[in-house]
Amino acid sequence: MEHDKTDNSLHLKTLEAEVREAVAKGLHTRETVRHLTLNAMNAHHLDLTSLQRIITAIIQGVHDGATQQLQHVINQTQTAKSQIHEAVAGLDSALASFAQASKLALEEAASQTQKFSENELKQAHSELESLESLFLDILHNTANAAQGLTADILHDLGRHAKNNGTAVGLQLIETLEIFKQQIASIGHAQLETGVSLAHATADLVGKIANGVLSGVNDKIKNSKH
Repeated sequence: MEHDKTDNSLHLKTLEAEVREAVAKGLHTRETVRHLTLNAMNAHHLDLTSLQRIITAIIQGVHDGATQQLQHVINQTQTAKSQIHEAVAGLDSALASFAQASKLALEEAASQTQKFSENELKQAHSELESLESLFLDILHNTANAAQGLTADILHDLGRHAKNNGTAVGLQLIETLEIFKQQIASIGHAQLETGVSLAHATADLVGKIANGVLSGVNDKIKNSKH
C-alpha cells in the first residue's frame, strides 16, 4: 500500500512537470493537457480523492508553467526596453558629436585666422538651433505611430529627454555660443577658409566616427603635437 502511495506521488509529480512544460512552451497546450489528464485518470483507481490530486497537480503545473512563461516575457520585455534605450542614446550621442564637430570646425578656422562665410554661419546656426527639437519631434511622432510596449517605451524616453535634457542639447549650448561669437566678428577683416563649413564638419564627423577624435580634449591634444 505504501508502495502504491509512493508510486502515485511520483506519477503526480511527473504529471505536474509535464503540464508545466506544456504551458511554458505553449505548443498545443489544450490538447496536451487534455491528453495528460486522461492518461493520469486512466492510471489511477478513480475516486474523488484521486481526482482532487490529479486536478491539484495539473493546476500547479499550469501555475508554474505560466510563471515561467511570464518571466520569459518579462525578460524579453526588459531586453527590448534596454535595446531601445541604448539605440536612442546612441543616436543622441551621434547628434551631439555632430554639434561638437561643427564647433571644432569653427575653432580650427579661428585658430588659423580664417572664417566661413556669413551666410553659411547663419544658416548652420539656425539649423543647429533646431537640431534637438527635430530629434525630440521625430522620437515623439514615432512613438505616436507605434503600438503597445514599443510605443510606451518611446513615449517614456521622449518625456525623460524633455524633462532631463539630451546629450545633443547639452553640446549645443557650447556650439551655438561659438557660432554667435563668429557671426558677431564677421564685420572684421577676414580671410575665408576656401572650404565650406559643412565639408569641414563632415570631415571632423568622419574622424570622430573612426576614433581619430573622441572629443574636445583629443582635439586640444592633437593641436599641441
